[in-house]
Amino acid sequence: MTPLGVSLSQILHQEACANGSGRPKSCILLWMLGGPSHIDMYDLKPDAPAEIRGELNPIQTKIPGVSLGELMPHMAKCNDKFSLIRSMYSYSASHGKGDHHLLSGRKYTSGFYPPSFGSVMSWQVESRHPGSVPPYVQIGEMKSTSFGKQAKAGALGHKYDPFLVDRDPNSSSFTVDEFTRNDSVGVERFIDRQQLLKRFDQFQARAEQQMRFTKTHDAFNEKAFDLLTSNKAKQAFDLSKESVTTRDRYGRNRVGQGLLLARRLVESGVRFVTVKGYVRYGWDHHPEVFPRLRTEVPPYDQGYAALLNDLEERGMLDDTLVITAGEFGRTPRLNTDSRGPGRDHWAQAFSLTMGGGGVKTGVVLGATDKHAAEITERPVSVKDYAATVYHTLGLNPQKIYYTLDGRPTESLPEGRVIPELIA
Repeated sequence: MTPLGVSLSQILHQEACANGSGRPKSCILLWMLGGPSHIDMYDLKPDAPAEIRGELNPIQTKIPGVSLGELMPHMAKCNDKFSLIRSMYSYSASHGKGDHHLLSGRKYTSGFYPPSFGSVMSWQVESRHPGSVPPYVQIGEMKSTSFGKQAKAGALGHKYDPFLVDRDPNSSSFTVDEFTRNDSVGVERFIDRQQLLKRFDQFQARAEQQMRFTKTHDAFNEKAFDLLTSNKAKQAFDLSKESVTTRDRYGRNRVGQGLLLARRLVESGVRFVTVKGYVRYGWDHHPEVFPRLRTEVPPYDQGYAALLNDLEERGMLDDTLVITAGEFGRTPRLNTDSRGPGRDHWAQAFSLTMGGGGVKTGVVLGATDKHAAEITERPVSVKDYAATVYHTLGLNPQKIYYTLDGRPTESLPEGRVIPELIA
């Protein structure tokens, strides 16, 4: 194990969008792995038959005429700070394919792993990032059985992968040790290790000079050592700096503390943070949908509302886009699983939220039929959602990168910005 940790030399990408346009310079994406049930959370149908409407009831929100599920009272009180798209649809109801699609705006194929939003952001702004904190951080590892790890750089190359925090931020022993030099490694020994790693990289670059990723490997290792010794990075990951009141406000669970950590990171200069968005079951509720929603929704509801309110109080909301999304929705009709009724995969119609800077908030876009099964008003494709994310973050969808095998590729070849969400 090197003194900096291998991952550090792979995540030093660069700054996002300080372009003076008024668009957010940062993004926090709460990834609801598995696919949250839109009909029980965002798009309830109380007049539908029992086998469709389920057990949960709608509650009124701060905006007249707009309702959310009864498990979301905190979000109901601040839904003027985010917008809700009820008419999303995707080409795939498969985990993995759906994940990559919603996390990048592009389709996954056997020959193409699309770079995530955070990776594209890191690449497009790399020359402007100061290097004292990682530009892209992922809190909690996420992966699909058939399609590998999610929210990575894929075709852009590993150096644009996020810095992974694979520890529970709610744990009393939570630390990010990569930013603390081991006391047993003295300064002289530390420098010797740096020089040894440099010589090894030089040898590797000569041996693999035809491979594109080796051309910048040395420079990124240099920045890895800079980051290792960065007090700013160490402070950003230190949740003990937050008051007990603030930590309680977000919720003492993995989701709430993950969102609080994301706020700290954005405040310190990190430009994109993906947060693993569940506390126990995930959102793939084939069995027992209602007991599992009663476990998963309250931490999400509390943490998301706390984040939006906290960002506003700190004057950060206009500069931070906050997204909550999963790969699809759930079937309107309950199944008959022996463990308890559940809902299966449903990509024809589902919901997601976009809050904070750069988008109009308080908007409810689109509608579905009486069973939340089919879109009846203003369909929104994943590529258009992605184009809106790019626009909001100041990214260039037409900027060309070269895949690891040398193919020129546009960042986002398709998609139109959703005009209803542009402030």
